[in-house]
Amino acid sequence: MKVIGVTDFGGPEKLRSFDVPAPHAGPGQVRIRVAAAAVNPTDTLLRAGGQRARLTAQSPPYVPGMDAAGTIDEVGADVTGHRVGEQVMAIAVPASATKGAYTELLVVPAVQAVPIPAGTSPVEAATIPMNGLTTVLALDALGLRAGDTLAVTGAAGAVGGYAIQLGRDRGLRVLADAAPADVELVTALGADVVVARGDDVAQRFRAEAPDGVPGLVDAAVLDELAVPAVADGGGIASVRYWEGTPGRRISVHRIMVAASAHRTDLLDGLRRAAEAGVLTARVADTYPADRAADAHRRLAAGGTRGRLVLTF
Repeated sequence: MKVIGVTDFGGPEKLRSFDVPAPHAGPGQVRIRVAAAAVNPTDTLLRAGGQRARLTAQSPPYVPGMDAAGTIDEVGADVTGHRVGEQVMAIAVPASATKGAYTELLVVPAVQAVPIPAGTSPVEAATIPMNGLTTVLALDALGLRAGDTLAVTGAAGAVGGYAIQLGRDRGLRVLADAAPADVELVTALGADVVVARGDDVAQRFRAEAPDGVPGLVDAAVLDELAVPAVADGGGIASVRYWEGTPGRRISVHRIMVAASAHRTDLLDGLRRAAEAGVLTARVADTYPADRAADAHRRLAAGGTRGRLVLTF
């Protein structure tokens, strides 16, 4: 079977196709014939070598990808609730023995797969698991209550957009940032107030919430630049494991999706949210899997709205 990966780390040109033996579903696992795999910033980190310490137990090729959608073609022993022929979306953990989602056949624990949302294509469904789970974990960590104010940086991106939609669904007032070209998009996603993005966005959030916001999802990875927006005793959800110490009793919640990949309840909640129209799957473009390097180059160039998706 074909996988897309790297044997040594570096730029997008390091990505190429490899023929490897087909895996089989073991006890508690399912095998998915992958139709689509989303391209995320974490994939570029693996490709460049930023996660090599987590890959020491593997042999190359190292395969990126945390989101997949396709059709189950093999069910392991002791699996209930899944069947051959079922269309599912799944979260993969590239540092695990089963590797990442850039593959024709993906084996994952059955708990990491749920049916794709009704009315959603595999390409659309492939954009939901990792970014959606990141957002749910971030909102849960912040622990805001209905009526509280949430600030979101990077609001036009995948995690930022989901934070707006899921935050509003929880009854939160959402402040979000946007470039001029993205104001209409971010408003349509449901932001109550949209301010100009930039390194000084915290000051603009403060103008809308003079005492500071109790919670902030930092999808733009502003780190210490976002801190002034947060109230004393509030919280920041960091999607890139910021190690800073903001002071003022502000908590930093480092969101680690791989540690919660087994949370079928959360993944199925995302399915229900998509079916209810709460969550919008946004596809920026598709690329044949053999053009993964081009997709990585386009992601690095910035400006994509929604996710790039590889098709198999």
